Amino acid sequence: MKSIITHVQLIQKYLDFFKTKNHKVIQNASLIPQNDPTVLFTTAGMHPLVPYLLGQKHPLGKRLCSVQKCIRTGDIDKVGDESHHTFFEMLGNWNLGDYWKKEAIEYSLEFLTKILKIPKEKINITCFAGDKDSPKDTESAKIWQSLGIKKDKIKFLGKADNWWGPAGKTGPCGPDTEMFVNGFEIWNNVFMQYNKTINNRYEELKQKNVDTGMGVERTLSILNNINDDYLTDAFLPIITQIEKLSKNKYGKNKDETRAMRIIADHIKASVFILSEKIQPSNTEQGYVLRRLIRRAVRYGRLIEIEDFTSKLVEPILSIYQDDYSELKQNKNFIVTGLNKEENQFKQTLNKGLNKFKQFANDKKISGKEAFLLYQSFGFPLEMIVEECKKYKINFSENDFHEEEKRHQELSRTFSGGRFKSGLADQSEQTTKLHTATHLLNEALTRILGKGIKQRGSNITQERLRFDFSFDRKLTEKEIKQIEQLVNEKIKENLSVVRKEMLLDNALTSGAQGEFGHKYPNIVSVYTIEDPTEKRGWFSKEICTGPHVKQTGEIGEFKIIKEESSAAGIRRIKAIIG
Repeated sequence: MKSIITHVQLIQKYLDFFKTKNHKVIQNASLIPQNDPTVLFTTAGMHPLVPYLLGQKHPLGKRLCSVQKCIRTGDIDKVGDESHHTFFEMLGNWNLGDYWKKEAIEYSLEFLTKILKIPKEKINITCFAGDKDSPKDTESAKIWQSLGIKKDKIKFLGKADNWWGPAGKTGPCGPDTEMFVNGFEIWNNVFMQYNKTINNRYEELKQKNVDTGMGVERTLSILNNINDDYLTDAFLPIITQIEKLSKNKYGKNKDETRAMRIIADHIKASVFILSEKIQPSNTEQGYVLRRLIRRAVRYGRLIEIEDFTSKLVEPILSIYQDDYSELKQNKNFIVTGLNKEENQFKQTLNKGLNKFKQFANDKKISGKEAFLLYQSFGFPLEMIVEECKKYKINFSENDFHEEEKRHQELSRTFSGGRFKSGLADQSEQTTKLHTATHLLNEALTRILGKGIKQRGSNITQERLRFDFSFDRKLTEKEIKQIEQLVNEKIKENLSVVRKEMLLDNALTSGAQGEFGHKYPNIVSVYTIEDPTEKRGWFSKEICTGPHVKQTGEIGEFKIIKEESSAAGIRRIKAIIG
């Protein structure tokens, strides 16, 4: 199958269109979010823009657009149909306090009908129906009608369908209007006009923002008139390789086709996570990566392929390496990571088969025993069913699902209280911790040497976490020296100053940035001034904030843990009081 339009062409059309509407293109950000401790991955294009949605001035102005790589794991169990994905690309355009509903809707319809050539009569619309917090969005509906969308093509739905946010417990949020073609959502315009307070009140925002999103993969299916994202050029090279390895024909058998989709999706997502130098582990991003690789391997067994995960790297790179240089740069790391995890999981599966045979002696497997095989030994439900048929063992899928439901409820209870802050969290405590991170970064360089590079950070209201390149465990003396230097600079009550400048000028001036992070041409630089220093400052970093005005606001700094995060990467956790 040859695409009428490719993913590269779609992205280019989108960005070119919004350039004509005076939008500036911003670079895609890391899959590891910098300003949101409540999620493990960047889930939308708006993640890197949080400070600006909250009112901070963006260096490139009020009109922005991008294509952002994203990972969402909430629907991981739905992957296997035609349209659910773990990794996807999101097209987005933003207005930061400039135009409003009329222009946003006009741009959407113009792009869909004039650039993508979708007939207007094929487009259906939903708008917010209104509730006690916000009125019915008749304004958007009237705009759609004025542009030629018939009244019977517009439906009003409640908060569950046509409201976005806030991302955390508080912050920007508002009604949205969605566009559908052939029953599939193609685009979503969010009108951020409210701020949800801690008291559950919805107050009008001084700066009203428009946040839009269009999924590349689903849009490609619609434009190419196929109802299967896996037949677009965003997936087809991977599917073709799986066909060769398995000697199965995609689309011929329902179960085999589902397995091939899961493998293609999960290994693609794994390749992108590995490209961020994340390794499979039992915590956070590493746990998600491990789960994706192992789930792909399980479904590989169903279509009788083994030792295959790294053989899918080349087709994935053929699709994306021109857009994401980190894939090519970290190819060896990606291949090694896939091979190592696949081999390790094969051993675990063999142990699981032995465990299964122990259960099989009673000619019955309970829901609890089946879930143990699923959770601890990586058996998919399909594999449990197959093995039970093979050994003529009684097994109730309902009992399994009951046990699975109980486990999910426990997981939700645990994760629900994991982090209290979120995208909209600019609380006093997180603001102090953001600035403390800058002091820590500079202190590490001065105590351990200039080879130190930041490799990621994560901040909640309770603590900061900072990853940096270093090849050994820190000594107690070094930890005390780092703490002491940070606390000295806090006591000196140094001024923290923000300036916007060209990226090249920022780097030339000595400003530090996160290793491997992509920055726009104009950046915000935070300088912790120090008149006792020859250069006039203690720390200078490219950052989006938030930060205190004076370091004396931070309070006492204390390192509570120092540990390994990955090969050659150390992690510090610290608190302030």
